[in-house]
Amino acid sequence: DMDSKSQLQILIFCLFMFFSSLVIAQDLTNRVDSVSYSLGLMLGNNIKKDGIKEVNQEIVAKAIEDVMQDDGDYKITRQAAKIYYTNYMTALKKEKTKAARADGEAYLLKNATKKGVITTASGLQYEVMKKGVGPMPTAKDKVEVHYHGTLIDGTVFDSSVDRGKTISFPVMGVIKGWQEALQLMHVGDKLKLTIPQSLAYGKRGAGANIPPYSTLVFEVELFGIQ
Repeated sequence: DMDSKSQLQILIFCLFMFFSSLVIAQDLTNRVDSVSYSLGLMLGNNIKKDGIKEVNQEIVAKAIEDVMQDDGDYKITRQAAKIYYTNYMTALKKEKTKAARADGEAYLLKNATKKGVITTASGLQYEVMKKGVGPMPTAKDKVEVHYHGTLIDGTVFDSSVDRGKTISFPVMGVIKGWQEALQLMHVGDKLKLTIPQSLAYGKRGAGANIPPYSTLVFEVELFGIQ
């Protein structure tokens, strides 16, 4: 959004001040080169983060040149640029959202046919990776678990396993797919969960790592009930 662009401008200024106190990078000839390259990196990363896959780099460079000259001779007005950019990003977000939903539904359909996968009435899918014999938690309990969470393309977004430390939380303090799954488990169980977006974060997504309408995959091991 445009607020993030304003924050980027502030960050760029801070970076300029920071670089003024640094030793010039060996592969750049002077401080201006270093700052210029840094600006390019930040702009490129921001474009990539926004999901823009194709830009005309010459026109981007020309726009920067026009702004730096500050003579007001722009191809389009700044207000028009803001409107165009906002409309473009809105359309891009809709495209990504539509693709995420379609990809998730296709993944669930295929996963449901795999041997050992059980699909519940809600649409939650799970398979038993390790069978435990302990008690089962209820909605009122707090549990201790290990988990490893990925998107359907295998991208890891969160993992207590990777951190090397289990985590505890109330059964009803997590997404609906987890709430249901935890109450199907015995202490000692390890399940692989495939959670439809409707039982996960839905249209909101979660932070930068879980886009809206994402189907999620978890490996969850129940260590105890507290």
